[in-house]
Amino acid sequence: MWGRSPTCPPRFMKITLVSLLAASVFVLTIAAQNTPDAHLAAAKAAAGDDFQNLLQFQCYGPGPGGPRAAAGAPRSGPRAAGPRRSGPPDRSTWHLDPVKVFDNLYFFGQSEYSAWAITTSQGIILMDTLFDYSVEDEVADGMKKIGLDPASIKYAVVSHAHPDHDGGARFLQEHYGTHVIMSPADWDVLEKRTVGTKPKRDIEATDGQKLTLGDETVTLYITPGHTPGTISSIFPVKDHDATHIVALWGGVGLNPDPEPVRTYIKSAERFSEIVKQADADIILTNHTDWDRSKINLPELAKAPVTPNPYIVGNARVLNFLKVAQECAAARVLASN
Repeated sequence: MWGRSPTCPPRFMKITLVSLLAASVFVLTIAAQNTPDAHLAAAKAAAGDDFQNLLQFQCYGPGPGGPRAAAGAPRSGPRAAGPRRSGPPDRSTWHLDPVKVFDNLYFFGQSEYSAWAITTSQGIILMDTLFDYSVEDEVADGMKKIGLDPASIKYAVVSHAHPDHDGGARFLQEHYGTHVIMSPADWDVLEKRTVGTKPKRDIEATDGQKLTLGDETVTLYITPGHTPGTISSIFPVKDHDATHIVALWGGVGLNPDPEPVRTYIKSAERFSEIVKQADADIILTNHTDWDRSKINLPELAKAPVTPNPYIVGNARVLNFLKVAQECAAARVLASN
């Protein structure tokens, strides 16, 4: 005769059964949400009205998962341009005047590509160096135009080994003795590249490295995915009497191969935690489309704006990274 176990009363068995059923429903719900459409929905929610250009580029532009053209979505950004021409493009298509963004941060970039200069008590740290054809015009001449000396560029941090960011580094080395910093993995990529102007191998960045010059410190993080050794960074800027924290995401676009995109997702997740701990309230990138620079820079060029439009708060900085991460996840799943 079967009897009841003295250690397992009926009420306990009912509670256990209910708990198991609830856990199963939870697991099934999570599994059901791990779909391209679910990740796209999460990306759209995070983008809101702030990061629509990023959303369209990451979720529907180049990358794994085949073409995913958004209905009526604008094809914006440098990668959506027509076929490349031989030789440098006409200056009228890319030149921008320099803009003072914060008390110690300046934009010396092009219409599509950004170079950010951090001024310190002992010189300048330049974040990215543009193309070889534009660095003298935008960076060197741009600094002279607003009273800065390009010879004081002590360090140039190159976010990743692509010509739109590393092409101008050789000019800075040769003319001003600037030290160029890249990750070891991207120095290796650069050395294998057979075309384009390349800097001489110089300083190798380490993950979590603190680059201090005078009264400013930039913390460098290796965030692979866009390239094998993409560098993202955290640094303070001054806005009158207030200090704000910048998160500079080093590489936005997705590779066609799903494997580096999976690495990209992990890097975005990790950098989000770093951003949260740093309480970063400003997001910058090295392309003017993704961080609203095409909107913010013309405003700041006219006159000082209060509050500064780049100060968006930690939640919106995290939303930027959420868009990048969720779009990448959708693209990987769509490619399976």
